[in-house]
Amino acid sequence: MTTASFPEVTLLITHYNRSKSIERLLRNFTKLGVAFGDIVVSDDGSKPVHQQALQELQKQYQFRLITTPVNKGLGNNLNKGQDAVTTPYTLYVQEDFVPSPEFTPHFQDAYAIMQQAADIDIVRFYAYYAYPYLKPYGKGFSEMLYKPWYLNTTKIYHYSDHPHLRRSSFMEKFGRYKEGIKSDRTEYLMCLSFIQNHGKGLFYDKFNDLFTQENSEEEPSTVTRSNWRNSNNLLVACVRMVFRQIKYNYDLHLGAKVKSA
Repeated sequence: MTTASFPEVTLLITHYNRSKSIERLLRNFTKLGVAFGDIVVSDDGSKPVHQQALQELQKQYQFRLITTPVNKGLGNNLNKGQDAVTTPYTLYVQEDFVPSPEFTPHFQDAYAIMQQAADIDIVRFYAYYAYPYLKPYGKGFSEMLYKPWYLNTTKIYHYSDHPHLRRSSFMEKFGRYKEGIKSDRTEYLMCLSFIQNHGKGLFYDKFNDLFTQENSEEEPSTVTRSNWRNSNNLLVACVRMVFRQIKYNYDLHLGAKVKSA
């Protein structure tokens, strides 16, 4: 039985070769009694076995499946998925996330905030760590703040590919996702555009409470990163921090603008 309905929100899920993960995501939303105005699954040229599984899941969960004959990367997958959305709001979730029992009331709060505050572009629900510069906003959310002189390099992540609610006109203000490059680079360029074009976002304070990210040996993460980005070596960490501080500020303030508002 549905306990919460959001007819103006489309659930947008990007998918690649993890059909069991997406089934788990959809099953858990159903268990929570959450109904959306529409569900769009954007598939990035998955293997035939996963394509077939998606078609079977489609019969049960009634989503629209947007496909491509070959893998074109995260940027293309996000663009074609968002292009298919017709409702005013989009809840974006990658297929390897699972909503928790605490999701519904806090999502209702985020949705109400976006309806009432036209200047809010995005509400983030999940992160690996807290955004470093926050101002309390209400209902358990805080406004993310950015200034060029802030020293914590994670200030760049006003935008994130992790689960978030946004206006479906998002790409009109911040541009389309860059295609034909690695997923981390696609996300980084959208981070730049979000700040350059004066995006305003909220961050859920208890950022590990509403979603969990679950990858199994059978369906592992499809993203790989270089060792230097994850190294805990003190020297490497210091060099990485200085490099990022210079690069991020250069790209934001001296480099070419990613998208004109």
